[in-house]
Order: sequence, then C-alpha cells, then structure tokens
Amino acid sequence: MDTDRPNFPALKPKDLLSSKNDFRRVPIPPHRLTPLKKDWMQIYSPLVEHMKLNVRMNLRAKAVELRTCEETEDAGALQKGADFVKAYALGFEISDAVALLRLDDLYIDTFEVKDVKTLAGDNLSRAVGRIAGKDGKTKFAIENTSRTRVVIADTKIHILGSFSNIKIARDAIVSLILGSSPGKVYSQLRSISSRMKERF
Repeated sequence: MDTDRPNFPALKPKDLLSSKNDFRRVPIPPHRLTPLKKDWMQIYSPLVEHMKLNVRMNLRAKAVELRTCEETEDAGALQKGADFVKAYALGFEISDAVALLRLDDLYIDTFEVKDVKTLAGDNLSRAVGRIAGKDGKTKFAIENTSRTRVVIADTKIHILGSFSNIKIARDAIVSLILGSSPGKVYSQLRSISSRMKERF
C-alpha cells in the first residue's frame, strides 16, 4: 500500500464557490417587464431566502442581476437562480419555474415551428393553432400526459420538464406541426400515458 498518497478531506458545497462573488445577468424581454414588476416579490423571495443569492432588477439594462454572497451555500445556486428567472422571462408561471430551484433534473427546451417545417402565412398560423387546440385543449393534453409545461410564444415553443418527458412533448408537438390531426396525437398520447402508468 502506498503511504505517500495524499488524503484530502471532502469539500463542502460552499467550498466549491469561488472567493469572488460570481455574477449573472438575465435579460428580460420588453413584454415581460410589466409582469416581472407585478410578481417581483414572488421571484425575489425564493432566490434570496432559499438560494441565498443577492438579486436586483436593473430597469435600465432590462435585466435581472444575480450574484453569490458569503451566505450562499449551494455551488449550483447561481445557475439554478438564473434558470428560474430565464424560465419566467420565457413565459412560464412562477409556480412552474420555481421547480427549477427545487429539482435537479429539469431543463428548458426551445425550438421554432420553422425548425421542424418551413411554413409561412396561414399555414404557419394553422400549425400554431393545432398545437394550442381549441381553448388550449391540445396543449393541456400534451402537458398532462408528458408531465411538462409548454409555452407557445408566437412561433417559438418552450418546454419545461425532465429530459425524457420533454422528448414525449416535443414528439407530439412535431407531429402536429407536420400536419397530424389532434385526434391522432391524442391516441398516441393515450398509449404513452398507459405505458407510463404500467411502468410506475
């Protein structure tokens, strides 16, 4: 046995933080500034109280600025905080976005309708309409089956969820963009849902 091998004690999460304060700036789109001001306390509280970050709203730069401080304990707090604010900026509800702070395996996937199929004019509008469905019915069905949250912002689609669940939601949305009828997508979602129930 080699006695010269060094033996280092395990690092605590706070030891992984760099000595200088790390900093992130998350840009906020103009149409999300008014909701941000209205919901500021609900966004501010989890970041400061739970993640122990310094946070401020920079109206001149139209951004939310976050940085670590001496109280910050979690090495990944800054990244989680930035992801949470970004999710809100993309249009997710605070109650959904806050899951990014609590769970480790959640991601946001973004793609455009044109990435799937080059559509324009009425064809593009119809594709977006098929994804939403009447009164948002199709979107809710996709969300409930895949256990994700979907935001349709003009021609951009944002999906929040775990890696495998995002794939289920994305496949359903891609089918709708390519012209599948909502009925066909519903039946595919039903079979996926029954398979998921059997698994659990």
